[in-house]
Amino acid sequence: MPPTFAEARVDLGAIAENIALLAEKAPGAGVMAVVKADGYGHGAVPAARAMLAGGATWLGTAFIEEALELRAAGITAPAVSWILPPGAPLAAAIGADIDLGVSDPEVLRQVAAAAREAGRPASVHLKADTGLNRGGVTRADWPETVAAAAAAEAGGEIRVTGVFSHFACADEPGHPSIPAQLARYAEALEIAEKAGLRPQVRHLANSAATLTLPESHYDLVRPGLASYGLSPIPGLRVPGLRPAMTLRSRIALVKRVPAGEGVSYGHRYRTETDTRLALIPLGYGDGVPRAATNRGPVLAAGRIRTVSGTVCMDQFMVDVGEDPVEAGEYAVLFGAGADEPGAEDWAAVLDTIPYEIVTRIGARVPRVYTGPGAPEAG
Repeated sequence: MPPTFAEARVDLGAIAENIALLAEKAPGAGVMAVVKADGYGHGAVPAARAMLAGGATWLGTAFIEEALELRAAGITAPAVSWILPPGAPLAAAIGADIDLGVSDPEVLRQVAAAAREAGRPASVHLKADTGLNRGGVTRADWPETVAAAAAAEAGGEIRVTGVFSHFACADEPGHPSIPAQLARYAEALEIAEKAGLRPQVRHLANSAATLTLPESHYDLVRPGLASYGLSPIPGLRVPGLRPAMTLRSRIALVKRVPAGEGVSYGHRYRTETDTRLALIPLGYGDGVPRAATNRGPVLAAGRIRTVSGTVCMDQFMVDVGEDPVEAGEYAVLFGAGADEPGAEDWAAVLDTIPYEIVTRIGARVPRVYTGPGAPEAG
């Protein structure tokens, strides 16, 4: 059973409001809200419902199994899954009205075969590789692939409902790859149109592009991190975005330690004076990075402090000095309050991105939902 002393509190009202704000940033475009990786650690199903309440018209996942989870929960909104490894349940996705992102000519053939097996056409979003060089049909293979898609569409095996791509450096405004990818995407759309394809939706803009590149909005914007209230661009403050997750734990114990004592594994922290240490029962087994040793910010006893010593699997220590604090009081690792560290603060001190901070919070930490549509506890 998950522990009762720690929790990741998720404000569903914040998620809905964030979606509404992002829709305002992209007038004329719909919003595909991304709920992959269990809703970036927030819980895919509650997050998806909040996003739809906020005005999202599509949902995006990485894997088919993630979209099937939404369907099992009764969510019928249009959804697309865009990573289709060998053995992916293509026929099940087609039967559940899940659109499939196709990044490879061979995968297109597999999807057409699965559609024949399912006895109904598959809805397909063709992905053009415009310069990320990750998933997506290469520029060289694109003309042949869209021609094959047009033939499969004419044969009743697929419907090309979307054409999409993904930026490499949209979180670096002014990067020269951005105009190059915009041009390649426009070229890919032109080739698809000449092949006879008329996609329902064209989508390119991730969170960063939604906020900074109106020319990339097309028919849908595809925000992920920003939907959860976090900025995708370091240093960019977006008025109105509210972080949805607060990670906190009750302090398990407070103990007095003399000056000069080593703390936690490896004695990587030593007390400079007689002091008091608070034990926070969260660790790398819960997604708190071990790299936060002597670096991670924590709100405890009314002030932001720093993790004191090595982060262990289930716990870490914080030097609280002589400030009054007792076992049972909450320590906040990150949240939305003005006096609390944010996930961006953790990302900054750990030289990573806030995506990693929120998505790595493990299943041992229960999600507690607040706001409109919050599921009842128990």
